[in-house]
Amino acid sequence: MSDLYLLWRNLFRRKLRTFLMMLAIFVAFLIYGVLASVNYAFNAGLDAAADNRLVVTNKITFIQPLPFAYVAKVAAVKGVKQVTHASWFGGYYQDPRNQIGTFAVDPESYLDMYRDTMAVDAAARDTFLHDRNSMLVGETIANKYGWKVGDRIPLNSNILTNKSDNTHTWELTVAGIIHPVKASSNPAVVLLPYENLNESRSWGKDTVGWMILQTDSATLNEKVSDTIDALFANSPSETNTGTEKAFGKAFLAQLGNIALIITLVVGAAFATILMIVGNTMVMAVRERTKEIAVLKTLGFPSWRIWRQVLGESVLLALLGGLPALLVASVLLRGLSKAVEGSFPPMMLTAPVAGLGVGFMLLLGLATGFVPALTALRLNIVTALGRL
Repeated sequence: MSDLYLLWRNLFRRKLRTFLMMLAIFVAFLIYGVLASVNYAFNAGLDAAADNRLVVTNKITFIQPLPFAYVAKVAAVKGVKQVTHASWFGGYYQDPRNQIGTFAVDPESYLDMYRDTMAVDAAARDTFLHDRNSMLVGETIANKYGWKVGDRIPLNSNILTNKSDNTHTWELTVAGIIHPVKASSNPAVVLLPYENLNESRSWGKDTVGWMILQTDSATLNEKVSDTIDALFANSPSETNTGTEKAFGKAFLAQLGNIALIITLVVGAAFATILMIVGNTMVMAVRERTKEIAVLKTLGFPSWRIWRQVLGESVLLALLGGLPALLVASVLLRGLSKAVEGSFPPMMLTAPVAGLGVGFMLLLGLATGFVPALTALRLNIVTALGRL
């Protein structure tokens, strides 16, 4: 009789109990699969941040603007290789619920700065550089709204007013599509020329949201940061310079501490499952005390019985967890489609799935350790005498 056959029969001897335990594990790993993937999607862009890219923001808060004149002064700082700037537009299409990450940028320097994450063909780049009423559109946004090159799109702002007609709308032509250099850098953004916005907005003229700079080497980051902040110290608009990754984290913090929320929810789910499954496995082994004693009497080695009990726990965790990750993958596709253009693409990635399988094995070992140890130490005479 094979170990696998015994393992399977023992696990499903009480089908309802096994099903309920599998269901509990399924729910826990479904929660993990969805939440961990969402967190991974939001942090993928942070991981793609270059080590030698710094962001200069207003010291008070990054939503406060900086004078445009700062750009040239930062470019003159020793150790700065190139500098560009961006300003939040607060864009949406047709309905305020259709939020789009829209930024007014200096076309040439911005595209040069992010050539490692954004791919734009030569024709689109040329149009964007020379047509102030043009815009570049991220691939996911273009697909969501069916925009094509040459389309005239009324883009609205929820924070700015167009002084030419006193509305919140800017008519822009799609100059080209921004394609991701790699999947994790898929930019769900719209870029428009800063010069157009600066001349047409009713307030905030000659200011920028923040500056992005590239240093000659990541080893110069701290020195360059200190120099820039000292340059504007005691001015009406003092600065705070940090890494691009730190800026991205601050930006995401507006949505809440996603990582902490996920850790607490998943941790609570796993702790509950650990107690439920662990206690149930102890009960299951106690019910089979006489059978285990008989197996030992027939010559089954203790280590083999120990392996059987531990194997049951691991198999149970896998049977409940693997289908959960598959379902999570399907749900994430639908979720990604629903928020396409507003949030980064969400999918069950290999790192998340791999970590999930690791958690399943860990859960199986943790819940099966005590019952397996009990079976290993079981005394034949005592067990048979008690029963």
